[in-house]
Amino acid sequence: MPSSYTFADPRLAKLDGFKVEIDEAHERADIILGRPPYNVVAMPQRDQLRLTFETLDEDPRVRIIVLRGEGEHFSSGGNIGGFMEASPEHVSKLAWNIAAPARCAKPVIVANRGYCFGVGFELSLACDFRIASETTQYALPEQKLGQIPGSGGSARLQKMVGITRTKDIVMRSKRISAKQAYEWGIATECVPDAELEKATDTLVDELRTFSPLAQRTAKKLLNDTEDSTLAIAIELEGHCYSRLRQSEDFKEGVEAFNAKRPPRFVGR
Repeated sequence: MPSSYTFADPRLAKLDGFKVEIDEAHERADIILGRPPYNVVAMPQRDQLRLTFETLDEDPRVRIIVLRGEGEHFSSGGNIGGFMEASPEHVSKLAWNIAAPARCAKPVIVANRGYCFGVGFELSLACDFRIASETTQYALPEQKLGQIPGSGGSARLQKMVGITRTKDIVMRSKRISAKQAYEWGIATECVPDAELEKATDTLVDELRTFSPLAQRTAKKLLNDTEDSTLAIAIELEGHCYSRLRQSEDFKEGVEAFNAKRPPRFVGR
């Protein structure tokens, strides 16, 4: 059964608007946004979320990280008043905090339902897998405030769906349904609302069957080569392949394949 996660870092002694649970049996940690009904993300919460991802990334008990929200909405976005109170220097660092799931070496799954707006959408875009309930609505509504997305939202979205669709979403503060997000390649899966938790559990269990080392390598390679030329991407892929060729996990994978048995990966 999942239990509350205990942090050694005093900066995480009292979590601001979220909680963390660990399920050691399934090598899983859940970060749960906890300000229902809309799970508004406060300014200090962004710093804590970054620290949380960094801590879980170093925890050997955790293979997979799941980000989700309490209630019917993932997050309606950030606390608007907090932007006026924060210094320009602090605001300029917001994208670094929200990019923590992408920097994390371990696979990160986000389970979306209901509103997924503003920083809620940007945080989701930084994750590796987005499982969307059919109730999910995605939006970057900052134009309505006389602003633009400031935590990587428009940049990540443009890489996924292109400039035309991104302009349509950002410049019109347009809401995108879960079905549309899936068809456009924003969401990994689109499932009935009642099946969101089951779909998340299934993906966690699937990812745990692979080599942790191969998973970390694939994630970093794909992130690092997103903006590179094809020639450089192929070159880096070859170097990563060669390094994994020397790993215990690759040896185990080959032996298990030949013996027609499930592999027992250890992450080395």
